[in-house]
Amino acid sequence: MPHTPASLSAQDALLAVMIAVSAADQQMRTAELVAIQRTVNHMPVFAGYDPDRIRTIAQTVFDLFEVEDGLDALFGLIRDALPERLHETAYALACDVAVIDATLREVELRMLEEVREELGIDRLHAAAIEWGARVRHLRP
Repeated sequence: MPHTPASLSAQDALLAVMIAVSAADQQMRTAELVAIQRTVNHMPVFAGYDPDRIRTIAQTVFDLFEVEDGLDALFGLIRDALPERLHETAYALACDVAVIDATLREVELRMLEEVREELGIDRLHAAAIEWGARVRHLRP
């Protein structure tokens, strides 16, 4: 049985969403790791967050991915920790991680769909967030 924290902070939950999307295909690419680190270091929503927590939260996500119903448990922790006002922020961060390497794999698309459903993101809002992520990360 994996060790999971009793609860997450809102910032931990945002981080967990990004890590879950990155790890959905069972490999975290360097570009994704760099994007997650950069986000934690520079986004206002992570102000005051201890970047040393990244490893702990990543291990929690990996451990939960290894057990039956682990994804449900992860989303339960995320929903408990994340105020509704940050649901769209979580989805936006997840989309940014998914598109960072310019390749969206089917498993990443399914994970984004799961995040969208679990956090109750309206489909129209989700489309706008997805479009924003796509255009922010276009390559010349």
